Amino acid sequence: MSIFHSMNTTASALTTQRLRMDVISSNIANVDTTRAKQVNGEWEPYRKKSVILKEQEGQFSSFLNTAMGKTVKSGAGNGVKVSSIKDDTETPFKLVYDPAHPDANDDGYVQMSNVDVLKEMVDLISASRSYEANITAFNANKSMLTKALEIGKG
Repeated sequence: MSIFHSMNTTASALTTQRLRMDVISSNIANVDTTRAKQVNGEWEPYRKKSVILKEQEGQFSSFLNTAMGKTVKSGAGNGVKVSSIKDDTETPFKLVYDPAHPDANDDGYVQMSNVDVLKEMVDLISASRSYEANITAFNANKSMLTKALEIGKG
């Protein structure tokens, strides 16, 4: 394991949290989009996107088991990465009564995005706090490495 291993782990977390914030921002920006893409010749509203994260190289669980005193054959964790960005197909679109809207159906209802702005804001705050915590960890690691180099000099 290199001396920069913890910096690489933290950098992977920073990258994934930044992508999470970008996807959340996209969700919020498209909350009123009624024509995002065509499906079977019909326009469909914007679907909420979610970032799916996973551990890099499958080693976090072995690191956790080692830390908990369980015997495993592998070493330290390697960070986190984005495995995919998925559309939310579970949550239905919202129906809003607006007969003057160009996308209104015969009953006057418009299908709106399935993005819940309140949930997105909570997720955005969570991603932002995680990003800040990783910056703090990165700076602490950088400081420790600098002090170790100073000790080695003199």
